[in-house]
Amino acid sequence: MKSFSELLRAEAAEIWDAIFAHPFLADLAAGTLPIQTFRFYITQDYRYLEAFGRAVALALGRAPDSESVRLLAARVLTPIERPLHSRLFELCALTVGEVERAEIAPTNRAYMDHLLATASMRSLGEIAAALLPCPWTYHEIGARLAAVDEPAQPIYREWAGFYTAGFLAESVRAWRELVDREAPSATPAQQTAMRDAFLLSSRYELRFWTMAYQVESWEI
Repeated sequence: MKSFSELLRAEAAEIWDAIFAHPFLADLAAGTLPIQTFRFYITQDYRYLEAFGRAVALALGRAPDSESVRLLAARVLTPIERPLHSRLFELCALTVGEVERAEIAPTNRAYMDHLLATASMRSLGEIAAALLPCPWTYHEIGARLAAVDEPAQPIYREWAGFYTAGFLAESVRAWRELVDREAPSATPAQQTAMRDAFLLSSRYELRFWTMAYQVESWEI
């Protein structure tokens, strides 16, 4: 019998397949992605992770037991992507100050607001379901990148190396475990809400790559 997180993954398969085939990732793997596009991407990703961390912190307040606290605390207290960002900023001639002053793109703002609203107002199961697609899709992206040649561009090789090395494996395991712990005791309506949160975040993950590829900005 499939776990609840496996059922969610199966339902999101079409969305995730579109992520894995996205031209941003194809161009990055080929080394042809313009560096300015990548600079925009990592700037937005850094800002997004601020909201992700805040959402995890809010979720801690809803943790009903010590095991839930353990699963959540490891993620909020150990932002494993930060050392990667620091290295990439150095390679891309960016500073943290520049990144923190950068305007948040429309899609990124909507995704961040979705996570924070869910973390502020919804159940722990919904919060975990909303947060799971980010590490899980990146972990699977890493597995796919590991099966092909390394990007020729050194900066992109540095970025890809983090994910091909499997550094998100423990994060994915913890989030899936939390989702699967919450689902059995959830009502049918709560399970539907968890599903909706997971699918919406998956759609935002896809839109995030498009946002980055198009270097999205506000019209006015």
